[in-house]
Amino acid sequence: MSHAAVSHPAHPGVPAAPGTRPLVAAVLAAWFVLVAFLGARGAFVTPPGSPPLAILAGVLAPILGFLAALRLSGTFRDHVLATDLRFMMGVQAWRFAGLGFIALYAHGVLPGLFAWPAGLGDIAIGVTAPWLLVALIRRPGFAASRTFVAWNVLGILDLVVAVGTGTLASFLASGVPGEVTTGAMARLPLVLVPAYFVPLFVMVHVAALLQARRPGS
Repeated sequence: MSHAAVSHPAHPGVPAAPGTRPLVAAVLAAWFVLVAFLGARGAFVTPPGSPPLAILAGVLAPILGFLAALRLSGTFRDHVLATDLRFMMGVQAWRFAGLGFIALYAHGVLPGLFAWPAGLGDIAIGVTAPWLLVALIRRPGFAASRTFVAWNVLGILDLVVAVGTGTLASFLASGVPGEVTTGAMARLPLVLVPAYFVPLFVMVHVAALLQARRPGS
């Protein structure tokens, strides 16, 4: 997953600047290591019944940094616009792993309030991603279609719903012994999902939408 922003120029008119690709890869790797380190130290764990502010910060900070970089750095923006849409659709296919949330619910690890909407939403995006990939391979202009744009918007909405239901479930937890909570999502390895993969997938969706808005897409 950490290679989601690797540049494979799909639009010759927007070449990525030399040196941008290794820098982006290094930042993604360092971000992954940081989240794993903080997760191992329990930095994302919050008491039952309180909002998961640390995880919310882990979700929002990278996205805000990404949006700021897009606005302030033309070099970075060119790199994002040069990333192959087909590669990005392939990355989104991994969202099928959302089935794991439902499996964890079935085993009493996660509450249904979070597991069902997050799991089903991710499965829907992951299952349909290959169809968009095939459409892009056959017809590159498909990126400018309403279907492509709507799919990416729904993909972002799914992630927003997952974070929202996770926050709500954490807030509603009473701390009663034996209660099923979202506490597992604040610990390794599951904390990598909200604090790394969720913002990463959002970035990929935003990059795809930016390319869809480009003339000649």
